[in-house]
Amino acid sequence: MEAEKWGRRIRAYRKLKGFTQESFSKELGVSVSILGEVERGNRLPSVDFLEKIAGALRITVDDLTPPNENS
Repeated sequence: MEAEKWGRRIRAYRKLKGFTQESFSKELGVSVSILGEVERGNRLPSVDFLEKIAGALRITVDDLTPPNENS
């Protein structure tokens, strides 16, 4: 469930910034399949990977962080 929330936010920001999955995966230096797994919520991104994603999108990791539904 948590991975799905991260994936949805990453996909939304990627599209907002005008990246295709292919162009963004090249920017990050990962395969399209790895990026796809993260965006579909099949793989939880590591902290290092989140920092790399945020840097490529020119946003902060806090911007990517899913809101806490309990607050």
